[in-house]
Amino acid sequence: MIREERPPTTTGPPLPTARGPVSHAVIAALAEDRPLTPRLPDADPYGDDLQLALYVLYELHYRGFAGVDDAREWDPVLLAARERLERSYLAALRADTGTGGTVSAAFEDLLVEPAGRDPSSVAQYLQYEGELRHLREYAALRSLYHLKEADPHAWVIPRLQGRSKAAMVAVEYDEFGAGRAERVHARLFAELMAGLGLEAGYGGYLDHAPAEALATVNQMSLFGLHRALRGSLVGHFAWVEVTSSPGSRRLAEALRRTGGGPAAEFFYTEHVEADAVHEQVVRRDVVGGLLEDHPDLEADVVFGVESTTLLENRLGAHLLASWRSGRSALRAPLGTPARPVPQ
Repeated sequence: MIREERPPTTTGPPLPTARGPVSHAVIAALAEDRPLTPRLPDADPYGDDLQLALYVLYELHYRGFAGVDDAREWDPVLLAARERLERSYLAALRADTGTGGTVSAAFEDLLVEPAGRDPSSVAQYLQYEGELRHLREYAALRSLYHLKEADPHAWVIPRLQGRSKAAMVAVEYDEFGAGRAERVHARLFAELMAGLGLEAGYGGYLDHAPAEALATVNQMSLFGLHRALRGSLVGHFAWVEVTSSPGSRRLAEALRRTGGGPAAEFFYTEHVEADAVHEQVVRRDVVGGLLEDHPDLEADVVFGVESTTLLENRLGAHLLASWRSGRSALRAPLGTPARPVPQ
């Protein structure tokens, strides 16, 4: 670990509040700039404690935290702790997904829009029944990813070659605004948040997010940071692009119906058209090109698809159970909008 004589960063978000002994040990070691205790207790792989600890350790590879030395990114004790938490999380994902199959079979259900109402669909609930407060909660939770949209997937680029690499870069180029800073999707989501009266600071709603939301973001970082899981990251990315266009259409309609404002609506209308194109490119060239070069990775791609379905279903079940019972889906309520919501 290389330490340079420079003050700790002040630009990242603040460290979150711990949710158990594992996350407390990690957060305290970073806050106090001291070594992490080498032995951490076991924790539920899907629980708040492990998921928050893992999220914090992954964030050291993104923008870090205010007051935390950038050199802690490569702290060997922190990396060893992360590896232990990853093993637990990955084992749970493998145990709880399907038994494999072909890529075409994995995508078959995703490519078919249900004919009627799906009671398990968050997008349909928001489209037809949701209130503006539900959309604000949804945006707050999704901000943990969307304010760094496409960043975890960029790690796979140097691990691809030929057709799959060229196609992946083409899609990522669009995600990052096609060379225009004002069109970067993370910036568009920040504008969506502002339009909904939410604070748009990076990582600003980490303390609000339940484990189910953290797990979806941690999955991307887990797959992205490990070359051995590059096939799974491609499967996850394909899942996102295949499901994005119809889901975005429903969310745009929900925001239009509830008066969310043009900035909020624009983020999703932008994804309706863009991701309809991306879905074809990803399935044909990113996935197809990868498997042409490495047919042995098909099971990994399928695992990426199936584990994403698992985690999104877990998050969806949490959201819908909370909202249908009249409760907030967040660990702490958002309160009133920070500014008037445009009508």
